[in-house]
Amino acid sequence: MESLPALFFDLALILVTAGITTVLFKWMKQPVVLGYIIAGFLIGPNFEWFPVINDHTSVETWSEIGMVFMLFGIGLEFSFKKLKKVGGTVGITALTELVTMCLVGFLLGKILGWSQMDCIFLGAMLSISSTTIIAKAFDDMKLYREKFSSNVIGELVVEDLEAVLLLVILSTMAVSKTFDGVQLLSSMLKLFFFLVVWFLGGIFLVPTVLRWARKFMSEETLTVFSVGLCFLMVVLANLAGFSSALGAFIMGSILAETLEAEMIHKLTTPIKNLFGAIFFVSVGMMVDPQILVDYWWQILVITLVLLLFKPLSNVAGRLIAGLGLKQSIQGGFCFCQIGEFSFIIATLGLSYGVIDEFLYPIIVSVSIITTFITPYAIKAAIPCYHWVNKLLPNAWLSRFENKSSGLKVRSGEQVNMGSFLTRQLKNIVIYLAIIIAVMLICYFLGSFVMRYVPSPWDAAIAVAFALIILSPFLWAMGFKHTLAKTTQKLMEKNRFNKGVILFVFILRFIIIVFVSYNVLRHYFTANFWSFLKIGAPLYKLINFGFALVYTVMLRVLSPAMRFYKRIEERFMDNLNKRQSVQVFAIPEILQENCHLQKMTLSPDSVYSGKVIKDTDFRDNYNVSVVSVERGSEVYELPKSDFQLFPYDKITFVGHEDHLRLLSSRIEVFSDQLFTDHGESEVDMYNVVVREDSPFVDIALMDSGLSDKFEAMVIAIERDGQFILNPSARITFQPDDKVWFVAQKERAETLLRL
Repeated sequence: MESLPALFFDLALILVTAGITTVLFKWMKQPVVLGYIIAGFLIGPNFEWFPVINDHTSVETWSEIGMVFMLFGIGLEFSFKKLKKVGGTVGITALTELVTMCLVGFLLGKILGWSQMDCIFLGAMLSISSTTIIAKAFDDMKLYREKFSSNVIGELVVEDLEAVLLLVILSTMAVSKTFDGVQLLSSMLKLFFFLVVWFLGGIFLVPTVLRWARKFMSEETLTVFSVGLCFLMVVLANLAGFSSALGAFIMGSILAETLEAEMIHKLTTPIKNLFGAIFFVSVGMMVDPQILVDYWWQILVITLVLLLFKPLSNVAGRLIAGLGLKQSIQGGFCFCQIGEFSFIIATLGLSYGVIDEFLYPIIVSVSIITTFITPYAIKAAIPCYHWVNKLLPNAWLSRFENKSSGLKVRSGEQVNMGSFLTRQLKNIVIYLAIIIAVMLICYFLGSFVMRYVPSPWDAAIAVAFALIILSPFLWAMGFKHTLAKTTQKLMEKNRFNKGVILFVFILRFIIIVFVSYNVLRHYFTANFWSFLKIGAPLYKLINFGFALVYTVMLRVLSPAMRFYKRIEERFMDNLNKRQSVQVFAIPEILQENCHLQKMTLSPDSVYSGKVIKDTDFRDNYNVSVVSVERGSEVYELPKSDFQLFPYDKITFVGHEDHLRLLSSRIEVFSDQLFTDHGESEVDMYNVVVREDSPFVDIALMDSGLSDKFEAMVIAIERDGQFILNPSARITFQPDDKVWFVAQKERAETLLRL
């Protein structure tokens, strides 16, 4: 027999061990992720009394796939539109924690007597929390709909972006032993560029393709398609120099804006659970008891410092950002661990040979310990809040709960030069990112033209192709103008405003000339002009003249304008499609206090089977039902006598806090897959009809078997033939063998007749 690859044995060992430990942890009412880590320790190389895995490389690959699916699932739960909503808050919080922990880690390393680079790397490793650990804890503890969770997930995304920048900074310092601000700035611009391009391109392309393919989509094809897109973005992120986790999150965020988002989340959750289990088991395999013995006091000190300063700095950042005390403590207590990015930072230091080897196992041990503590820390947040609430003076509590005291920037309707410049700058940056991306694509496609078309026509065709493709976006950059009346009012206000606005419009015009000139210069090189016998000074002037003429032509080029408007309309339609299928859209002025939320009515809910007027939706929760989706039917604005059935998808409108409270009573789905209903008293019996039986020549419907004996006739055996589910009009004959289902007492009575 052909021997199986070692991976089969490893997967069997991982999944069986993980299954047993997680069942035990469920029985003990402990977080499942802890069971995975224990399973990893048991089958890891450092536990001698248990079978160990053989193919470490394959298991590491599978665990990385698990991290990809974890981040993909987070993206599906948390879209970029939500990140924009909490952006200012999470930015302040993440920056506060980053600066604090980098300083604390550096000073702690100095106290421990470590080298300069060890201290710097320690600070960086302590500053980044584990997205996967917190996401798994939220899954296990059903916290995704808690008020503080959206800010926590948003901050984790910002921390991942910070981690990318930290890797760049540390790589530069490891090579040159100095801080290179120029390279840091270029890395930030690169990260921003790819995020904008990926998000805008993804929102335009992915929902468009899904809309076209929707009628051909089954659960199988949708699963394959969505997972394929996830790994495509992982590859693109890796090619751009970013982490696979960031790519998976971005694609999840893009798909979160589609109509298929809920179904994709449902279909990919089992895959995420499988590979996620392998990821957490692989983390547990890194636990080395000998390291704990040799460096126990350093591990203990670092762990205690981390558990004290990391949540504390996060809580402080949240209070500075204007969140209330309760939400600040709940969110801050989630950040009491380090995870996968800390391992990557430690690996980076080892690969450059700038940190000592003992630092990596110490960080792994700290990560394992804090991973164990994370679920308990999250549970401890509320008791801690009550303790702090009693301890602090009323004046402090009032200040913390006064959200207007935080560093929040609220958008208003007032017309001012600041808002005008902000809007213009944002548009210029976005358009420029799109134009650069389209230019790169045109250059790539133009290389094929240059390869197969003879010179000099190859350059002319490539230039024409690039400028035609770029024209809609260049037109938007230079000449698309919204809020014309507002701009006119600003210009009439004073001469300074007029000068600034004219400068902005001239700047947009110059950018178009610059971009088109670079396209011309890319193809109309010295070789091209030498073929036409034109020298260097003159051909540069000709290129610039062509760029200027092309820019002026764009001003009156209506096809570019119409084409861009169609592109923008399609993008906005894709971006808002999920919201547009709702009964109505919430105006922006009401969005802070009014939300639409869809909930699935559980069969175990107290509202299942009730009519709307008999519920307490209005009285206790101040919410209203705006639609009910039942199968393929949608009942909009149902009346008060409308009855709610199990598995109805109900859309409520109300305040976010009230909706969160109500959801716990609507969606009452148990984690328990199977329910033991006890042994049934119903069984199958048979009886032969004797010649003197009272049922001879009596029709089944007149026999009283159903009414008097609560028996169901399943079959009648007559002359060696079976009559399955006999008609109610059939009459019983002598020697018929009647097969029926009944409770034991009723059956015994029948058998005696």
